[in-house]
Amino acid sequence: MPFHRMGVHKVLSKVPLVKPILEAPYARAVDNAVNIADLRKIAKWRAHKMVFDYLDAGADDEISLRRGKDAYSELEMHYHVLSGLQPPLDLSTKIFGKDVNLPFFTCPTAGNRMFHTDGETAAAKAAEHHGTLYGLSSLATTSIPDIAKIHKGPKVFQLYVWKDRELVKDVLQKAKEGNFDALALTVDFTWYGNRERDIRNGFTIPPNYTPKQVWEAIKAPVWSWDFLSNPAYTYANINTEVPADSLAAFVNSQINPAFDWKDAEWLLGEWNGPSAIKGVVRPDDAIKAKEIGFTTMWVSNHGARQLETSPATIDVLPSIRDAVGADTEIILDGGIQRGTDIAKALALGADAVGIGKPYLYGLTAGGEKGVKKAIEILKVELDRAMGLLGTGTVDELKKRGPGLIKRRGASARDYPDRYASERGYGGGII
Repeated sequence: MPFHRMGVHKVLSKVPLVKPILEAPYARAVDNAVNIADLRKIAKWRAHKMVFDYLDAGADDEISLRRGKDAYSELEMHYHVLSGLQPPLDLSTKIFGKDVNLPFFTCPTAGNRMFHTDGETAAAKAAEHHGTLYGLSSLATTSIPDIAKIHKGPKVFQLYVWKDRELVKDVLQKAKEGNFDALALTVDFTWYGNRERDIRNGFTIPPNYTPKQVWEAIKAPVWSWDFLSNPAYTYANINTEVPADSLAAFVNSQINPAFDWKDAEWLLGEWNGPSAIKGVVRPDDAIKAKEIGFTTMWVSNHGARQLETSPATIDVLPSIRDAVGADTEIILDGGIQRGTDIAKALALGADAVGIGKPYLYGLTAGGEKGVKKAIEILKVELDRAMGLLGTGTVDELKKRGPGLIKRRGASARDYPDRYASERGYGGGII
């Protein structure tokens, strides 16, 4: 990071008015955004190309990325009428046993300051503003103590399968001291996925000073100003001496492909609290995870960024629910772009939904303001979807949901309400 080593950021940070002037058109666009797709367009406009593509991409041919989104469009919402509901509805629920105002939350994602200088603090403030859970990655560019000062509500700390057990113990202790309520172990990241957009772009943070990267930086003036006028960022919760531009090298040196179920048991013993296994797509793995002590199943395929042609998470969700029963908490992420997608996930067996790309588009587009806008958009869409479905609360949506959501073209007879008796309703289609 030659410019930072020369102290250029200290000089530029004292130059007034430049940032507000550069930011103004993006701020207006965020104000006018009506859906997540709008925020994505603004993010693409504002960010360096390789940064946007890192956020936007999936693995290999991006088949799983497309299928993850398309799977929701194949699910129809067979709504009830004349339900007599008045907006706003009650969207409150519990996640990891803690009360929250919304049944969805910002997933832990690495290196948020790459997208916008506000970084993880923007997402934490937005989650606090909306009264929902916040998730912090162990590869965050903001420290656990700094997040703990911002977000006083429920928090989950995400951990990768690191080789160094002393590193694991150290970061778990930090999470406990930061009043994190739950731990999420990511188990679908034992190899680094083949993200071909990154390879084509020559992805590095900061950009290499090649003609191509300089040209892309010129085309993204506000992102470039943010980068050059603020201190260089590091992995604040793992090793502050490791620069953020060495992400792949650091991950490859620390990730442990040999990490197995016995190692997971050891980790649960070290944490001794609410815990999620993040990356489950198979019922047998979910059963095993429950047997060794995980309290929450987190159905995820890492945003379709790891194993190409891994299944759409919404498609495997019902089988995971069947496997672990009605009383085990399930979180789902992957493919969420609309509040209707969140409603479908809750209806088909999820207790809560994590969002990744939607809030990162908001972050990239407009920092804290953009994340708040992303959450607000999804909140309004979910409220509307539940009202039109005829379900006034999250609990009611989960209980009645399987009778409301059917695969496109299927008859009611083909999709019986498989969870109705478990969740307190009679059998058959409700």
